[in-house]
Amino acid sequence: MGLFDFAADIGKKVFGIGDANAADDIKAHIEKNNPGISNLKVGYDEDNELVTLDGECETCAAKEKAVLMAGNMKGVSHVAAMGLSAPEPESEVEYYVIEKGDTLWAIASKFLGNGSKYPEIFEANREVIEDPDLIFPGQKIRIPK
Repeated sequence: MGLFDFAADIGKKVFGIGDANAADDIKAHIEKNNPGISNLKVGYDEDNELVTLDGECETCAAKEKAVLMAGNMKGVSHVAAMGLSAPEPESEVEYYVIEKGDTLWAIASKFLGNGSKYPEIFEANREVIEDPDLIFPGQKIRIPK
């Protein structure tokens, strides 16, 4: 997991343009629903819309979630996670970018073969998707295998 791309013009608004505290605001957002990261350090380069993450992750899933939490913010187009240490992944994870009209039910039908399995997708993204009824086009999520 190195550099990830996101759509900078969509997502949750956590900080404003020219906000000198943007890195602190991003860190606070991640730590609010901390997926299992200690010693988290966050950097933000406004010119390149780049977030850098450093710290120790309890699991590979925690690392993936931190990347998604940072990347699904308005004003972020790249997340560099080379500084996040984590154990090797226990299972394969696929990423999906939500499209207009998508629901977790439809996504579960497509990837898990049954729409009623949408809670599995929600649980795999609990820190990323705060409300299963409030997903948005362009948001990137994890699809468990």
